[in-house]
This record gives sequence, C-alpha cells and structure tokens, in this order.
Amino acid sequence: VQLQASGGGLVQAGGSLRLSCAASGGTPSRYLMGWFRQAPGKEREFVASISRSGDTTYYEDSVKGRFSISRDMAKNTMYLQMNGLKPEDTAVYYCAAARGSDMYYYARAWYDYWGQGTLVTVSS
Repeated sequence: VQLQASGGGLVQAGGSLRLSCAASGGTPSRYLMGWFRQAPGKEREFVASISRSGDTTYYEDSVKGRFSISRDMAKNTMYLQMNGLKPEDTAVYYCAAARGSDMYYYARAWYDYWGQGTLVTVSS
C-alpha cells in the first residue's frame, strides 16, 4: 500500500490543522493506521493510531484531548485533526500502516508502510 500525507503548514500556537493520509494500492481497510512525528534531533515518536474498523483509537498522552484521529473507508483516507497546537508539536508528521494486530500500535517497528511526511510548524 502507498501512503501520501498532506496538510502540514505553519500555524500559531493555539491554532488548528488537519492532516490527511491518502492510501492507495492493496486494501487499506485491512491495516492498522497511525501517525508518528519526528522533531529535529529527536526520535520518531507515536502520536495516534486507529483500528481497521475505525472503532478504536489510541493516543500519546501529550495529545489526548487535543488531537483526533479518524478514517474514511470510502475515501481510503485517514485524518489527524489537531487543535490547540503548541510549539512542541512542531515536527514532520508521518502516516503509517501495519499488517499486524493492534497489539503494538505505539511501536514504530510494528508498521510496514510509511508516507513521506508533512511538516507542521507551530509558532509561539
């Protein structure tokens, strides 16, 4: 499956952005989908993920209550709605897909396919 992330940009602290991840090839509904981010000089870290059915979502603690992950099966697209953005949210955001179960939804190594990343910059 191929993944294409988009929607990044420059926003002031407190603002909002919605990232999109369009999937093509294969059957995207068969995959656990997730968002990770990588800030300059840091490791890529888990942000959020969503189960195949879309019924179950998982979030990293620092984004709970501010970010919302969803997926549109008909459009083969996953979204990350980001509200209340903070300067520490500045990073390149990557979407990913995993063939395995939800067991290791937070683990970068669990994901098999990655998009190219989209830059989110939050100014203070």
